[in-house]
Amino acid sequence: MRSARLEQALEAGLWPLPPEGRIAVIRPRVGDDLSALPKDRVEVVTGFKPDADWFAGRGYAVVTRAGGGYAAAVVCLPRARAQGQALIAEAADCVVPGGPVAVDGQKTDGIDAMLKDLRGRVALSEVFSKAHGKIAVFPAGPGLEAWRAQPAEVEGFRTVAGVFSADGVDRGSALLTAALPAEMKGKVADFGAGWGYLSRAVLAREGVRECHLVEAEAEALDCARVNVADARAEFHWADATTVRLPKLMEHVVMNPPFHAGRDADPALGLAFIGAAARALAPDGVLWLVANRHLPYDRALKVLFREVQEIGGDAAFRVTRAAYPVRAR
Repeated sequence: MRSARLEQALEAGLWPLPPEGRIAVIRPRVGDDLSALPKDRVEVVTGFKPDADWFAGRGYAVVTRAGGGYAAAVVCLPRARAQGQALIAEAADCVVPGGPVAVDGQKTDGIDAMLKDLRGRVALSEVFSKAHGKIAVFPAGPGLEAWRAQPAEVEGFRTVAGVFSADGVDRGSALLTAALPAEMKGKVADFGAGWGYLSRAVLAREGVRECHLVEAEAEALDCARVNVADARAEFHWADATTVRLPKLMEHVVMNPPFHAGRDADPALGLAFIGAAARALAPDGVLWLVANRHLPYDRALKVLFREVQEIGGDAAFRVTRAAYPVRAR
């Protein structure tokens, strides 16, 4: 557990916290125990809305972007390698020179390879191992400039490391786009909008009056603001499974996630489907793409009066589900 490694590093003096000043905890996840740190000095840095809400609800100061002048920082290593490098470089930049930067992660998230890459670039401490993970510390300063996050251009869209499908258009999203009707009209929501690929396709339909991009990852939504330059677009930094839009929608489009970390979690996609049913007008339509093996059929048939497969390929199914069933 992260809490055990943090406590061990502090007790051993591996991560010597200065007696005062803010401590940046970068990208912790729901459930992470930060009680080893002085709560009144901690600033949680995360752009993922469910994590931000969870820590804010427990009284932590939360920001989506790191500021400057932190006395110390800990980077909670994410699964995506390039994103992890960018976060470590960000920590080295935002902590006062010489201040301690801890890098903590599970073996399944690539902590061994990341610490190996850090050696030779920074003065890395000894490594502590516990609970299937590792933690090590280095002094903030130069040496990681090449790891700083840089926006990329992919097929005419801006992306950034760590967001879904950062290297190109997801095949499922492309199949869904091809299946959307040219006559789509009214108010549309894109749940899990990412960097805006589906929303741009939706807004190519002249009959669309509004397109609400709902995305939990702030960095992805920032890319979408660049990619979807249309006055009809409205951007919502929100968890799609709990969002409450100001109006009912005529359409919802989505390519929902189905992983929580490394583990498949079909419940996440099912929560997206339930949220879509709540967001739609009585005659509204959900346009969904998902991997064929995912167990969504039963939920769709319970929540919608009409369900039909309208496209896809061997791996993906595109579904049209209309007339959401209202709970009585």
